[in-house]
Amino acid sequence: MAVVTIVGAGVIGVSWARLFGAAGWEVRVSDPRPDLRELVDRELAGVPVAATGDLAEAVAGTDFVQEAGPERVEVKERMFAALAAHTGEDVVLASSSSSLLPSVIARGNPAADRIVIGHPFNPPELMPLVEVVPGPETSDRAVDRAIEVYRELGKLPVRLKKEIPGFVGNRLQKVFNDQCAYLVQQGVIDVKDLDDLVRASLGLRYATIGPFESGVLGGGPGGMRHLVSHVGAQMTFEPGEADPARMGEVLDAVEEAYGTGEEAYERLARLRDGRTRAVLEPLGWPEPASADGDRR
Repeated sequence: MAVVTIVGAGVIGVSWARLFGAAGWEVRVSDPRPDLRELVDRELAGVPVAATGDLAEAVAGTDFVQEAGPERVEVKERMFAALAAHTGEDVVLASSSSSLLPSVIARGNPAADRIVIGHPFNPPELMPLVEVVPGPETSDRAVDRAIEVYRELGKLPVRLKKEIPGFVGNRLQKVFNDQCAYLVQQGVIDVKDLDDLVRASLGLRYATIGPFESGVLGGGPGGMRHLVSHVGAQMTFEPGEADPARMGEVLDAVEEAYGTGEEAYERLARLRDGRTRAVLEPLGWPEPASADGDRR
């Protein structure tokens, strides 16, 4: 049985543990938090998990590492230095980081060729995407192995050609979220109405086809070139920018609409997860692999 070590027992790490466990991997979770055993018993009930605060013990003989610790450079540098020292030369060291570049995490690390970003969208156990981002020193072998593992888990790994701050998913998300905040600040739309608008239009569309494919269809038989030269030519407005000094009023509106605290979080998470599960299978997730190993 293949062994995976999950480093970090936060929301992302726990979700990774469920995913690997469901796929038949032996799961080890490492985190220095004093309540680790209680957390594992509560959040991973029914999943055979070995839990330890000793990182060296957790990675002894492991086949794959998925790090999901704090998003701080100094913390990740220390963790990956330890991971390099206590893992075999063929073990991929994947980070779930959503913003830190692999070249920064791997700086001065003797295992830089084994370090790669495997960035999931939350929660990893449900969302198909994993962005695989190599650093300048990451070997092709490490990238190929990471992609192989994620495919075995039923995920859709998308390999970036090179590293860039925010990667791709979060760069797109940031631009979109900034515009959402701007529209609320301008009094154009309320928080809940904007969410409903997205769910009933772009969210539904992009769950089935991506933006470029949407452009092809939007232009009819003339394709995206026709769309850009006709409808697109009329999109001459300036998008505007959210005012950072007024983000407090946006956050107030979001909290008023959805609430805060443990109870609100659990209620919203259940709703999100239920809806996500309901749409995954009809949309064909996980996608079947073709004969050459690629997903279509």
